[in-house]
Amino acid sequence: MLRRFAINTRALSTLRLNSRAPNFTAASTVGPLNLHEYLGDSWGILFSHPADFTPVCTTEMGAFAQLKPEFDKRNVKLVGLSLESVESHDKWIKDIQEVAKLPSKQPFPFPIIGDVDKKVSLLYDMIDEVNYAKLQAGEGDVATIRSVFVIDPTKKIRLSLSYPGSVGRNTTEVLRVVDALQLNDRRGTVTPANWSANDDVIIPPGLSDKEATAKFGDFKTVKSYLRYTKG
Repeated sequence: MLRRFAINTRALSTLRLNSRAPNFTAASTVGPLNLHEYLGDSWGILFSHPADFTPVCTTEMGAFAQLKPEFDKRNVKLVGLSLESVESHDKWIKDIQEVAKLPSKQPFPFPIIGDVDKKVSLLYDMIDEVNYAKLQAGEGDVATIRSVFVIDPTKKIRLSLSYPGSVGRNTTEVLRVVDALQLNDRRGTVTPANWSANDDVIIPPGLSDKEATAKFGDFKTVKSYLRYTKG
């Protein structure tokens, strides 16, 4: 029960974009995992699930595993999390491989953290308002939501997404966001609504036309504050 742990509920809502991703060491399907050490100089995606052997979670784990080669190309390491034990994860992986049609004789492509005591879930505030109220009242157990954190090589949180337990995540959207973040970091641009790879990107309004030409070459002006250049 969560009453066994000293929980600072004020600390649950302090994760912000560009804040340092909290480090932790936890049991996982590849052994003890220290998040910062595991990520090293790579980007990382930490994503949570309420429980093993549940329908939505099984499809999500499989979808991330299927996209693993694409994340590899972008120097991104995946780290899953579920509120069951590592022993349970090892059994659950067989179902994930079957449902996602993954090779059953190959190791699962990324670690899954066992978070039975919910220390990581609480550290990353992976709960909704109802369960937050339970924590404050010291009542019963809690379930996590579907959280996603994109972490850059400096260990800063660059994006966070929260889904309710009933809604599965769009893994290709997570991949798209990584593409946008990496491109913008590399080129000093920003990406417009519905951007996808190879689309035009936006020149930040802080650059003058002269500076924009020097940096990007040709560009298209739609408004004085909205200028596009090749992605």
